[in-house]
Amino acid sequence: MFPNAFKYEAPTSVDEAIRLMTEYGYDSKVLAGGQSLLPMMKLRIAAPAVLIDVNDIDDLKGWREVDGKLRIGALVRHAELERASELCDKYPLLSRTARWIADPPIRNRGTVCGSLVHADPGSDWGAAMIALRAEVEVQGPEGGRLIPIDEFFLDTFATSMNENELAVAVQVPTPGGPVAARYMKLERRAGDFAIASLAVQVVLGSDGRVSEGGIGIGACGPIPLRATKAEVALIGQPLTEETIATVSRLVPEDADPADDLRGSAAYKRDLLRVFAVRALREIAEELHGRVGVQ
Repeated sequence: MFPNAFKYEAPTSVDEAIRLMTEYGYDSKVLAGGQSLLPMMKLRIAAPAVLIDVNDIDDLKGWREVDGKLRIGALVRHAELERASELCDKYPLLSRTARWIADPPIRNRGTVCGSLVHADPGSDWGAAMIALRAEVEVQGPEGGRLIPIDEFFLDTFATSMNENELAVAVQVPTPGGPVAARYMKLERRAGDFAIASLAVQVVLGSDGRVSEGGIGIGACGPIPLRATKAEVALIGQPLTEETIATVSRLVPEDADPADDLRGSAAYKRDLLRVFAVRALREIAEELHGRVGVQ
């Protein structure tokens, strides 16, 4: 099926893009990677009158470290982070998540910020950015602001951005010590939506205990969720089998899965528990010896 007719705009600056978004309002859609938007347009689920293509805006490209954070521009593709070996030591969850996204053609075109703005509850990046305690940087006619990831997702396919605000970057805090991370996902076939997914990042202090930790849940609620109870039980503790068992039991308590064709709610909760056990055991093994982890 072909999409409805639309007007095409290609701004070359963020200010121009915001002006166009303000001018056209709800009749417009922003095109970055287009891996969610274009299929919806072809099926006529989405029918914008105006398409605002931001791919020529150089300020939205690349990443850099600034003020204790990694700033990832809105046009950074999944594949770029998958291959960014220079980021693996300090930001290992980025490449570990990117490699799980769909298939190579989608990873080559789709963008990190585009995925977040699409706000699919099964989004790989949604769960990962919750674990990373990221902030989404947006700009609008009134200026820029940072939206904490826990306040970004409002509902399925709905965010706290205003209609004339543009996501220009996502900012990830730089870990304050040795860090390891895992992204766990079960899908019916390669490239499918997740049955359940879990993102875990752990940072150790000099005493060998967890100084920072984040656990994000995907595909088990109307939005990506934080495993708050599990995080509280993790931070300040050594990565022992006892800690891992306690934390893993708590992870499903903050999930809100539904029964569907991919599995029952009980099955998905148990998947999250198993994912947490595996992720934390692998993280503990990876970090072993760096600061005396036993």
